[in-house]
Amino acid sequence: MGYLAALTLDRGRTAGLLATAGVAAGLSVHAGIAAAGLGALIARAPLTYELLRWIGVAYILFLAWEGCKPDHNDDPELTCSSSSSLFWRGFFSNVFNPKSMMFFISIVPGFVRRDSGDPNPFIQFAQFGTIYVGIATSVHASIVMLAGQLRPWLAAGPRKNALRRILSLALVIVAVWLAWTTRRV
Repeated sequence: MGYLAALTLDRGRTAGLLATAGVAAGLSVHAGIAAAGLGALIARAPLTYELLRWIGVAYILFLAWEGCKPDHNDDPELTCSSSSSLFWRGFFSNVFNPKSMMFFISIVPGFVRRDSGDPNPFIQFAQFGTIYVGIATSVHASIVMLAGQLRPWLAAGPRKNALRRILSLALVIVAVWLAWTTRRV
């Protein structure tokens, strides 16, 4: 969410919405993995879990580093390649988010009921995943829209680079928090 707000403040509402679409696609991957039962395998494979966890932490640190660089391009026009890049950044920031994966591995299965009249847990996982992705995307899009409204005031003139540094520091804090809270004890 912080990445989406920072991106929107820096590059505008369209950029934030493109990344939101990527985040939604990443959440959909997690839902599909959980529905197929692969999430439980990842949870039981410590090396795979650790690899994904550290890739996620490294990617957030990369986004923070990238955000610290001063922006010398004030052209807000998005090209096709930058649009694609924004989508993929949103996608990877979520696919490598171990918190999201663990949500689908540990929380969602508790809602799947064999006695619900639908004997196929895959269908129930798909329904829960669709609902979750829809709600999360609505929240993310709302954050982008609010950041878009605040952008002229927050990201104008000399405040822009200071805001970039503050938001990059926030991403570093998120990366440290993610590394700490997703470790296996």
